[in-house]
Amino acid sequence: MTDRAETEAKVKALIEPFNKKGIAVSDATRFAQDLEWDSLTVLDFVANIEDEFDILITMNQQAEIETVGQLVEAVGKLKAA
Repeated sequence: MTDRAETEAKVKALIEPFNKKGIAVSDATRFAQDLEWDSLTVLDFVANIEDEFDILITMNQQAEIETVGQLVEAVGKLKAA
């Protein structure tokens, strides 16, 4: 399994507890629109991502990340940094 595939699988697993609507999650899934997450849910989720991957996602980076695919790419770049 590639690094990206592993990262994507972990991210999707971390999304599951927050996926109250049970929608199918893909790279194009949007956090605010599709999953209907509020700011508190986003904060909880980002904390889980940071703990899982031992990275720090800044508020500016968070503002730019709208989809699952964008998050997977950002995590990959932060892990490599």
